[in-house]
Amino acid sequence: MKQDWKPGTMIYPLPAVLVSCGSCEEEYNVLTVAWVGTICSNPPMCYISVRPERYSYPIIKKNMEFVINLTTKDMARATDWCGVRSGKNFNKFKEMNLTPGKASVVNAPIIEESPLCIECRVKEIISLGSHDMFISDVVNVKADDKYLNPQTGQFDLAQSNLLVYAHGGYYETGGKIGKFGWSVEKKK
Repeated sequence: MKQDWKPGTMIYPLPAVLVSCGSCEEEYNVLTVAWVGTICSNPPMCYISVRPERYSYPIIKKNMEFVINLTTKDMARATDWCGVRSGKNFNKFKEMNLTPGKASVVNAPIIEESPLCIECRVKEIISLGSHDMFISDVVNVKADDKYLNPQTGQFDLAQSNLLVYAHGGYYETGGKIGKFGWSVEKKK
């Protein structure tokens, strides 16, 4: 039997990402975001949703750029800490021993410890209620070469122990159970 609950955001799990922003070192900040996702694959577009009262909000709105940095099990403490502390009071990069790196296209920094950094340029901001959605073009992706398969040269993000968020908790991802299209592959 299923129960009816009041409407809520129960689409889980979601990636727990660190969004980095700022156009110069004095402005750099890191914000933990779980309301993040893909909007379109061609052209590549994504979104983040941020509360207007967050310290990073005016930085992103002013510069119209940010980087989505995927996080790992090893980055779990920093991911949580950056979500409950304000950049107004702390230099999150220094406090969490995160390394700001140079992005290729945007001015916002990447986080060197992240296995995958998605450089974004804001196209539109939509006010939705508690959060504003930053709809963005993906203008570059930086992938850590330590996750390249030496035989195939393909990027294996699953090896990075990605961190996900589900209903107030952080979780590591489990083992692979299939690949896209495996359910309809012809048996040899």
